[in-house]
Amino acid sequence: MTVIQTAEVVVTSPDRNFVTLQLTTDDGLTGLGDATLNGRELSVVSYLRDHVVPLLIGRDPHRIEDTWQFLYRSAYWRRGPVTMAAIAAVDVALWDLKAKAAGMPLYQLLGGASRTGLLAYGHASGRDLPELFDSIRDHLEQGYRAIRVQTGVPGLKAVYGVAANTRTDTTGGRYDYEPASRGAYPQEEDWDTRAYLRHLPTVFEAVRNEFGPELPLLHDGHHRMTPIQAAKLGKALEPYDLFWLEDCTPAENQQGLRLVRQHTTTPLAIGEIFNTVFDYQTLITEQLIDYVRSAVTHTGGITHLKKILDVAATYQIKSGMHGPTDISPVGMAAALHLGLAIHNFGIQEYMKHGTRTDQVFRQTFTWSDGLLHPGDQPGLGVTLDLDEAARYPYDQAYLPYNRLLDGTVHDW
Repeated sequence: MTVIQTAEVVVTSPDRNFVTLQLTTDDGLTGLGDATLNGRELSVVSYLRDHVVPLLIGRDPHRIEDTWQFLYRSAYWRRGPVTMAAIAAVDVALWDLKAKAAGMPLYQLLGGASRTGLLAYGHASGRDLPELFDSIRDHLEQGYRAIRVQTGVPGLKAVYGVAANTRTDTTGGRYDYEPASRGAYPQEEDWDTRAYLRHLPTVFEAVRNEFGPELPLLHDGHHRMTPIQAAKLGKALEPYDLFWLEDCTPAENQQGLRLVRQHTTTPLAIGEIFNTVFDYQTLITEQLIDYVRSAVTHTGGITHLKKILDVAATYQIKSGMHGPTDISPVGMAAALHLGLAIHNFGIQEYMKHGTRTDQVFRQTFTWSDGLLHPGDQPGLGVTLDLDEAARYPYDQAYLPYNRLLDGTVHDW
């Protein structure tokens, strides 16, 4: 019987911090899993090294479901981002191993391809309309067929998702696509919901006038509105035919989405900070959302997220898997294999990693004409270069946080 011989937790920081689990079997196969939890990476490192790795040595790598249930139920303290990211890393690494043993790309073990490629959206942003328009044009030139639009708000110094905002972290670098700034304390941003609600519809009106009615447009509210504020925004954006409005209100209060749904037909996407099917129960069964935003990395791996998406499919809810740059190429590859196989795929978030990250994680997935494909190499199609990874040690970084104009800490 084949068994897991070694389990190594690799921490590397080429363009940002990543946590990777590499499992090796006694017959020499390796499997990779992503365990990156942005801004809290070392908590998952400890969970894996101190508590999970000792349980894996000598186990049968082919018993994926049994291992998932063992790690979830034997801990007693269930759910949560740290636990579920650790379980996800093990789960994805086991799927990688099984597919390599079978000599197949992973999506074939998940039922085979349901489409030729995965529609992806990119992140356009700007402090003002000219800057935003330039960013949209740049993304269209890169081949994106769908665009997320984030914009500066007059009177606010820094707004989530606007790449041109400068940072004061230790690198002195731009915000760009990585909101976590390196340093000993998180950066503070300001926020004014009423100013945002006044400004945003005018931005989408301008974008539609400039780029026409056909281009799918998305927007991320990033948990900053109450349900009634979210309902107001969704209704105000209806004339501009959004593909979705994402994270319009903190969805821990699942019942709050009832109010939003009552007042707007703008499609809703929720779930990038969710970790289990229990976070979605009300949202799915009452059809309060249109897209599941969870990432494979933070939601217990392929085994658990596929179950969530299978439940969602019975309510005509589609996938919209989280895919920022803090999902490593390993986690991204896992999302692509899952998205290619499931029937209820909706769209995939796609942000290109930096060149140093691409040297640490060698990838075979492709990007062509606005579509992603995981490739046809056995397993995930990602190889970890351990020597290259060792060149980039962990560098402490925190996500920003918000304060209202009166100094109150607000949702970010």
